[in-house]
Amino acid sequence: MTSIQYQEKFNRIAEQTSFRLLNGEDQDFLKNQALKYQFTLQELQLVSDMALDRLRWKEAGISDAWNQVARQSDCVNKKQTSISVEKKKFFIGLRQQHESLRSGAKDYKQFSFQDKPRTQKPQLAIKVKPRLGLGRCPVASEKTRCCNLLTLDAVEKCGFDCSYCSIQSFYHGNKVTFDESFAEKLNSLELDPETTYHIGTGQSSDSLLWGNHLGVLDALSAFATAHPNVILELKTKSRNVRWLLDHDYPPNIICTWSLNPQNIIEHEEHLTASLEQRLVSAQQIASKGRLVGFHFHPVVYYDGWADDYKNICSDITQRFAPDSVALLSLGTLTFTRSVMKTIRKRPLTSKILQMPMEEIAGKFSYPLDLKIEMFKTVFDALMPWHEKVFFYLCMEAQSLWSPVFGYEYQTNAELESAMKDAYFAKIRLIKDSQSASLMGN
Repeated sequence: MTSIQYQEKFNRIAEQTSFRLLNGEDQDFLKNQALKYQFTLQELQLVSDMALDRLRWKEAGISDAWNQVARQSDCVNKKQTSISVEKKKFFIGLRQQHESLRSGAKDYKQFSFQDKPRTQKPQLAIKVKPRLGLGRCPVASEKTRCCNLLTLDAVEKCGFDCSYCSIQSFYHGNKVTFDESFAEKLNSLELDPETTYHIGTGQSSDSLLWGNHLGVLDALSAFATAHPNVILELKTKSRNVRWLLDHDYPPNIICTWSLNPQNIIEHEEHLTASLEQRLVSAQQIASKGRLVGFHFHPVVYYDGWADDYKNICSDITQRFAPDSVALLSLGTLTFTRSVMKTIRKRPLTSKILQMPMEEIAGKFSYPLDLKIEMFKTVFDALMPWHEKVFFYLCMEAQSLWSPVFGYEYQTNAELESAMKDAYFAKIRLIKDSQSASLMGN
């Protein structure tokens, strides 16, 4: 193919890759290499993704990586080496470098306040939805051990800006939507009184960030009161518990907090409450005599991760009595190709994709042996709560349960049943305590 012909091809295939998302310096460098070696679409896509990753991770640029491969190669720039062999050598070296960057324990030493995203304030909108957004957890899969959680879309889209969040892949724009007839739909929902339901509201938005806007918490509290066979879980990274403290909501509502070291909150969970603010909010709820729970999800691998997570575990076991804690889940970063593509497209300085990856059950996550080390580190650090709090792995392979916990559930239904039994046992303790208190008065 002539240079002119390839130039036309390059302009065409560049639009199908992440090339246009690179800065000018990286674009100029890669274009020159592409013209010399006549990259295919797949090759341009691969090297553009690597360049974009390096840019987002604040690592040395793609030109530095390319030049390093050239210095290390024993055939590049030798006259007897063909262009095709030379190109192959470069791509092998670049892949090796990239995997080395992924596999090492990352740190955030190069990050600063200037790297925080300039997130726009979300617009709150109202609409009447045709039906209530109640269904199975959107990431439920028979390929992982799943608790069969039902999800309720009380609000659509989150106002926080966590770099790894999957919500960004199925809600677009900057509009947070509330259903004007949410309370009416919820009130008319028919449930089997003989069936136990576990419903969460934290999958399409943060459960507490918006407080009682448009009466959302009023509606949820009335629903939980009318259906004592429902466990309603409000999952959050917020500190907005004012409505909960001011109202006598039913004990079958469990507030749960996602926890991570402040290092991860600072650099990857933008706009969320700090670790201390989350724990203080949970303490306020526990002091009210209501159940709380914690999600170490995602556990993130980085330089110093083990000590940081152990410190959180020590802190929460000192702050909370196990009787006030219904659950503790463990999980980690898991991505589909579409979510990774969405993350790369964002002009966001983040190291969240700088991780060793394996494809498992059609998704990308840490290798299983690293997951076992991470989960077992956290679980072992919570020794005082073993046998007193319900532990589970969220969206993880069944093969991980025994190495981490020393036991496993054979089916999703078995996990679901054990979970509901454990939660309701603690809910009954709260109800008994309330009854005893009323009798005493």
